[in-house]
Amino acid sequence: MGLLRLMALAALASQPGVAGGAEAAGNASSAGLIEFSVGKFRYFKLNRPFPEEAILRNISSNATFLIFQIHSQYQNTTVSFSKMLLPSTSGTGTDKGLVFILRPEQSMCSWYLETLEAEPVQNLAIPLSYSERDPIPGGCNLEFDLDVDPNIYLEYDFFETTIKFAPANLGYARGADSPPCDTKTGQDSRWRLQYDVYQYFLPENDLTEEGLLKHLQRMAEVPQVMASAMKVVTLTADDKTSVSFSSLRGLGVIYNVIVRDPVLNTSAAYVPAHTYACSFDATEGNCSSLGRVSTKVFFTLFALLGLFICFFGHRFWKTELFFIGFIFMGFFFYILITRLTPIKYDVRLVLTAIAGSLGGIFLVAAWWRFGILTLCMLCVGLVLGFLVSSVSFFTPLGNLTIFSNDAVFWVTFSCIVVLIPVIFIGCQRILNILTCGFIGSYSVVLAIDSYMYTSLSYIALNVLKRALSPHFRRAFTNVPFQTNDFIILAVWGMLAVSGITLQIRRERGRPCFPPHPYKLWKRERERRVTNILDPSYHIPPLRERLYGRLTQIRELFQKQQPAGERTPLLL
Repeated sequence: MGLLRLMALAALASQPGVAGGAEAAGNASSAGLIEFSVGKFRYFKLNRPFPEEAILRNISSNATFLIFQIHSQYQNTTVSFSKMLLPSTSGTGTDKGLVFILRPEQSMCSWYLETLEAEPVQNLAIPLSYSERDPIPGGCNLEFDLDVDPNIYLEYDFFETTIKFAPANLGYARGADSPPCDTKTGQDSRWRLQYDVYQYFLPENDLTEEGLLKHLQRMAEVPQVMASAMKVVTLTADDKTSVSFSSLRGLGVIYNVIVRDPVLNTSAAYVPAHTYACSFDATEGNCSSLGRVSTKVFFTLFALLGLFICFFGHRFWKTELFFIGFIFMGFFFYILITRLTPIKYDVRLVLTAIAGSLGGIFLVAAWWRFGILTLCMLCVGLVLGFLVSSVSFFTPLGNLTIFSNDAVFWVTFSCIVVLIPVIFIGCQRILNILTCGFIGSYSVVLAIDSYMYTSLSYIALNVLKRALSPHFRRAFTNVPFQTNDFIILAVWGMLAVSGITLQIRRERGRPCFPPHPYKLWKRERERRVTNILDPSYHIPPLRERLYGRLTQIRELFQKQQPAGERTPLLL
């Protein structure tokens, strides 16, 4: 076996090195062997029955440890120190890496790669070297299987995506003993290290493998991470090495952690991890078909009604009240039924539509019977206040630490909601037209989100998640603003401004609101009763009219009877 290894190394030595940022796909000189270069990305494919051996030569004497990392889009690959796979010497996943602590005079190392997937897996891999002054990512691991674990472990659900990683340790020279992890907590121990968590968004609606692997190259090394990604939070050694983010279903997001030594002014990067917050293998609701049919139908009909309200809501006052009542009842009913029952999503959406319709009918009926304008305008103002408050917390204001407390968040949110109808208490027609324009046009944004990804939908969705999940308060709600979002934002603004301007011009010189419907109906009925010259005065009661109609319908189905005696004509 040793002779075969020497022959393989001799064959590799005869091959010229490949230069450039990312090396071409393919194996090295012989089947089963892949040669890597420090700091060079390498594309290659792994097949199920053929594990590969990877070799790195000419390691610099200044390097004290290496981090080898391998990435794929959604198919798992395994990287191991040996051919025999053990939990303490290997890792399996889409973003995995190993730390090699180099021995004195060591200038070459090797490891093994394989996959259990049925189809060939496209991979991107790179080995990175660090000096003795650099901190070692995962060097004080006590939670995961590897002794030194530089990996970021990622979990997601509908509400949040959580990343976890092992604490780092101080760097040390080749052949020396590693610094103790927990014997002391002073500035000469690993407790002085700091962890910067970075987040990088892929382009919207880009689910391609090539796009992911290209962007992963920007998240592997410290300088590229700091230049390309957004720093979300800085953790100290006293903080828990776990951070939560709002799940962005259908959008690729890459996370990485840079551990810094503020005393030596050095740093090192963990192995980046990515997620789309969805599954590529799922038969229903996978990454390629995010919008369910029920969601598309619901929000398309909702958007059509909202578009009508945007331009004609104030003129058709009862239709607008139905729209407002639908939003009120539907929102709270969906929260209630989701938190209390395990009903499937499609059934919940149908029940929400029914409950929202009943809420709209109830608000219209309350206006028709009682005609309390203040109550109706309070509902209208609260809906507009909800949107204004949601937009406020959609900004970086929502990520302030103080709002991770539920009581502080909901009190502040409610105050902003109530503030809107209070501000417009003296100009209710303007409040109503503004609500028609902004709420009606935002329904179009929600409908667009059911067909393609847009970050603007999270204006309302973040609040809904906060109401549904008690753990969502700890999540960072960052979202990207890319080309699609700017276009949809422009469409939203154009619809809102057009609808508001049109309604203000049309309603100029008209009464602010229609009169009380019940009083009008009652007055008209009394007029008909007392005015004998009115033709409607002579109209029979409703019961007699219905009986007469039924009699006419019954006669249509009766056979005509012969009348009198028939005598033949005599010639």
